[in-house]
Amino acid sequence: MSECRVPRRRRFLVCEPRHFAVQYAINPWMHPDVRVDLDLAQEQWHALVRTYRSHGHTVDTIEPVAGLPDMVFAANSAVVVGGRVFGSLFHAPERRPESPPYDTWFKTAGFDVYRPENVCEGEGDLVPTGRYVLAGTGFRTTPEAHREVQEFFGVPVIGLTLVDPYFYHLDTALFVLDEDTVAYYPDAFSPGSREVLARLYPDAVLATREDAMAFGLNSVCDGRHVFIAPEATALAAQLEQRGYVTVPVDLSEFHKAGGGIKCCTQEIRS
Repeated sequence: MSECRVPRRRRFLVCEPRHFAVQYAINPWMHPDVRVDLDLAQEQWHALVRTYRSHGHTVDTIEPVAGLPDMVFAANSAVVVGGRVFGSLFHAPERRPESPPYDTWFKTAGFDVYRPENVCEGEGDLVPTGRYVLAGTGFRTTPEAHREVQEFFGVPVIGLTLVDPYFYHLDTALFVLDEDTVAYYPDAFSPGSREVLARLYPDAVLATREDAMAFGLNSVCDGRHVFIAPEATALAAQLEQRGYVTVPVDLSEFHKAGGGIKCCTQEIRS
């Protein structure tokens, strides 16, 4: 049955894809021989920013750094809960130089930044739900980092093991709709992790592989609106049946690097 959903204003941090390219391969989506249309990427990214602002959300920007083609994926830079910033330590050496400029942005904005001791890729693998932090591992962020996150925020951390390399970050396989509901693709997770999700979220929205491969789960929800890849049609239909308003935003050029809407969006939770 459809329900009346209420949006909540959010604050997002994004990075213009001025230097976006696929120059190396660190996930199955990336093929350096495939050309990136930078003009199209810029157009799609600006459309995302306009869409957020038109729905009442605050969008801050960080200056991109030449030589860091994946810096556009702001979600990987940190996780922010209650105004506290847990920074990043990337698995791939190519991405490790992204952390300092993001740390500097947060510090300049008045935040203290915790530097992790273990590999941790921000909101890529750490998904705050209100009561918990869902934490992915298997390809990037380590279980040791999960323990650091729990000690830092004082919020229970639920570890989830990813098993499909196409869903190398948790935010490619799952997103939060509200404190009690998530949407996810079950086969991206180990059997035990699927059981955990089924116990925590018995009313979850379950996505097909087709919609997951279309980056349908790399979505952002403000409580009412779901900013979603337009190709994820079956998932969008399920969400609309539950009273959500889907807002298609095409970031297909970023799929060439394994990213989508959420990857480009860091949420600053005060």
